[in-house]
Formats: sequence, C-alpha cells, structure tokens
Amino acid sequence: MLSLPFQLRWNDHVTASSYIFSVYVYRAGYHRCMTKTAISSTDAPAAIGPYSQAIRSGDFLFASGQVGFDPVTGLVVEGGTPAQTERVLANIEALLTAAGLGFADVVKTTVFLKNMEDFAIMNAAYAKRFAPEGATPPARSTIEVARLPKDALVEIEIVARFPTN
Repeated sequence: MLSLPFQLRWNDHVTASSYIFSVYVYRAGYHRCMTKTAISSTDAPAAIGPYSQAIRSGDFLFASGQVGFDPVTGLVVEGGTPAQTERVLANIEALLTAAGLGFADVVKTTVFLKNMEDFAIMNAAYAKRFAPEGATPPARSTIEVARLPKDALVEIEIVARFPTN
C-alpha cells in the first residue's frame, strides 16, 4: 500500500450536516496545479451567456454544449436535425482545432435531442466524425430534452484529453 503525506483543510459549512473539505496529497518531487484556461474560436458561435466555449484544465478539454448556430449570424441553421447536427459537429471541430486536438482525442460526449425519433439521423452524422472505420468512439450519453436554446433540435457537449508524453 502506498502511503502519501496529505493535508485536510476545512473549507466551508454547507448545511447543518455537510461540509466541504479539500484533500491535498503531496508526493516528493511532484507538484501539479490544476488551472483552467479558456479556449475559443471565431469559427464556433460565441457564448450566449456567462460561460466559456471550452475550458482546458490539466490534460482535459471541456467544451460547452454546441448547438446548430451559425457562427456568423448566431442563428440556428435551417434544414432540421441533419443540418443542425452537421453544424454542431463543425462547431465542435472548430473548438477542438483551436485547442490543437481532433475528434480522435474526444473521450466522452453527451448528446441532447429534442426528439429521440431523430436519433438515427443524428447518429449517422455523429458516426462519420467520432467513429470512422477503425476508430474507437468516445463514451456517450444521449438524452431527450424538452427544449434547447433558441429551439435547436440537437446539442452535443464533449470532453477531450490532450495527449501525454
């Protein structure tokens, strides 16, 4: 069993019966600070609220959910689920490219669909980018939702991992 020195700090009182604690683990000669850095691209729609297009933290990229907004007009593209899914994937590609990554670096996705009957349509476009022949597709959850921003039909968020040496 590996024994590492640690420090436990009390941070805040949350409720009458719960607290937040931080555990700091130390290893000789090793220190890594988790920072967060905003990643953005003009080839993806600007955020429409108080959030970043994507954040790098350590070896991971967390991209906010992308919907089928045209990055120039900010409007949902016409053409229904097929066109919106293609636009979503183009927006994701722009963020991945800005971070120096590609679809092969994505480890997890979450797909939000307005109508689960559009699953096959979305899945066909999704597979072309995330699961070309021979590739290992990322883990995925797909959820039907009541409504998406600006009445979009599909939204996809991703988590990607930067290659380590």
